[in-house]
Amino acid sequence: MTRRPIEYWISTVRLLAVPFAVLQVSLTNNYPSGYELVAWLLTAALAVAAVVLFATVRGSRTYRFLAMAFDFGVVAGFTILYGFELGTPTRQLLLLAIVVGAVRFGMRGGIAVALATIPVAALFEQQRAHWFHVGYRIEYVTFQSGAGLLMALLVGWVVTRLDEQRATAEQRAEEAEALRDELGRRADLLDAANRCARALSSSLDLDEAVNAFIRELRGLVPFDRMAIVLSEEGTARIIATAGEQAPGAISAGAEFSPENSLISDVVARGQTVYRRDMAQPLYVEEDELLALGLRSRVAAPLLAGARPIGLLSLSRREPDAFQEHEIELTGLLGRLAASAVQNIRSYESERRTVEELRSLSALRADFVSLVSHELRSPMAAVIGAARTLQARWRELQPDQRESFLALIGDETTRLAALIGDVLDTSRIDAGTFSYRFSDVDIAALVRDTVAMAAVGQDEVPIVAQVAPGVPVVRGDPERLRQIFGNLIDNAVKYSPTGEAVEVLVSQANGSVLVSVRDRGPGIKAGDQRLIFEKFGRVTAGNSKPGSGLGLYIARSIAETHGGTIAVSSAPGRGSTFTVKLPA
Repeated sequence: MTRRPIEYWISTVRLLAVPFAVLQVSLTNNYPSGYELVAWLLTAALAVAAVVLFATVRGSRTYRFLAMAFDFGVVAGFTILYGFELGTPTRQLLLLAIVVGAVRFGMRGGIAVALATIPVAALFEQQRAHWFHVGYRIEYVTFQSGAGLLMALLVGWVVTRLDEQRATAEQRAEEAEALRDELGRRADLLDAANRCARALSSSLDLDEAVNAFIRELRGLVPFDRMAIVLSEEGTARIIATAGEQAPGAISAGAEFSPENSLISDVVARGQTVYRRDMAQPLYVEEDELLALGLRSRVAAPLLAGARPIGLLSLSRREPDAFQEHEIELTGLLGRLAASAVQNIRSYESERRTVEELRSLSALRADFVSLVSHELRSPMAAVIGAARTLQARWRELQPDQRESFLALIGDETTRLAALIGDVLDTSRIDAGTFSYRFSDVDIAALVRDTVAMAAVGQDEVPIVAQVAPGVPVVRGDPERLRQIFGNLIDNAVKYSPTGEAVEVLVSQANGSVLVSVRDRGPGIKAGDQRLIFEKFGRVTAGNSKPGSGLGLYIARSIAETHGGTIAVSSAPGRGSTFTVKLPA
C-alpha cells in the first residue's frame, strides 16, 4: 500500500471516532468537578481536527508525524481524563495509538509511540491511586508498557515487511514497465529496419535500391546530410549522398584516400562512431562538412559478415543532435546496407561476367566464321590458280602465267598474315609472346615502315612527318614495327584512292607520340572500344576483310612497352590512331 490510502483510512477511522467520543462523554454523568468541560473540549478538538485532517490528507512525512502526534495526544488525553473511574479500560486506547504509529512509520514509529505511552500509563496509575486511595501498582505500568512494546514490535515488523514487499513489487513493476518500453522500442527498431531492408531489396540496380533506402531513411532518422562510402584496396569511394551537397572530395562518385578520415577509424574498429560536435575537426573531411553548416555526425560501419567494407554517415546541423536509439538504429541499418550493397554488387559482377562470356562466345563464333571465310577465299584462289597453271601451262601466255603466280603469292601472303595473327594472339594469351628490348630510333623505324608500306601499293600516298629531336625509346624494334605496320595498313585499306595517309612522329611530356591519320569513313563512338578487343570488328557495311586481331595485338604490344594506343574518330571524318610510348 502507498502512504496516501493509509492516511485516508486513518482519517476515516478518526471521523468515526468522533460520534463514539460524543457518546462516551454524554453517557458519563459522574465527572469530578471541571472534568466534563475538559472532556467536551477534547471531543470538540477531535471533531475539528478529524474534519480538517480528512479534508487535507497528505502523504508527506511531516504531515504523518503531526497527525500521529495529534492522535496520540487525544488518546492520552482521554486516558488521563477517564482515570477517575474505577476499572476504566481507557488505558487500552494507548495500544491503538501504538498500532497507528507502527502503521505510519513501521517498527520505529511503533516503538517511539510505545515509549511515549510509558509516562501516560504512569500518570494514569497515579490518578487511580489518588482517586481510589489505593497503593501505586508499578506492575500495572510495566505490564501496559511491555504489552505496548511487544505490539509495536509485532505490528512494526509486519508493516516493515509489507513496505519491503511493496517496494519490491513497485521495483518489479517499474522493471516490467521498462522492459515493456524496451520491447516496444526494439519492435519499432525492427520494424524500421525491415522497412529499410525491403527498400534495399526492392531493386537489383544499386542506384535504385539506394534511392529507395534514402527515402525510407528520411522518415526514420531525419538528417541534413547522408552518405554511403565504400573502402576497397586502400581507396574510399562515395557511392551515394543525399541532403546538403558540396563539390569536391565529399561529393557522390568522389574517390579519396581513407588516411586521416573517419572511414579509416570506422573500418579499423568495426564500431559506430558518434561525433557529438565537429566544431574542432578531427578528420580531414570535417572542414567541408562544417562549411555546409553541419555539426554532429554518426557513422556506422557497413559490415559484410564481420568485415567492415565502408560506412553509413548521417549528419545534422545541431551539435549533439542524435539520440541513443537513433545511433543504435543507424548501426543496424549499416549492416543491412552492407548486405544489400554486397548482394547487388555480386549480382552486377556475375551479370557482367555472363555478358562478357556471352560477348566472347559471340566474338569467337564470329571469329570462326570470319577466319573460315578468310581462309577459304585465299585458299580457293590459290587452288584455282594452281590448277589452272597445272592444266594450261603451255596454253597460257607469259603475262597470264605471271598474273596467276602473282595471285598465288598475294593470297599465300594473306594466309600467312592471318595465321601469324592467330599465332601471335594465342602467344599473348598464353604469356609466351617474346620481346627483345633495345634502344630504338622511332623516327628511323617509322620512315622504314612507311617506305615498305608505300612499295606495296601506289593508290594511297603515305606521308611521314617527323618532328626534330625525337628521343630514342626502349623497346623491341620488330614488335614496334608490327604496331606501325598494322596501323598504316589499316589506314591504307580504308582510305579513298588518292587521299594521303599521314604518319606523324612527335614528343610531348616525356613521351614519344606516333599518330597515323587517314581520310576514311571513320568509326562510330560505340565501336571505338570494340576494335581493340580480340576478334573485334566494326559491323558497318564499310568494313574490310580481316581477322579482327591486328589492333588487339597492337594494343598488347604497346602496353607491354609501358605505352598506350588510342583512337580519335567520327563517322565521315576519318580516324587517327595514336601510339604513346615512354621515352
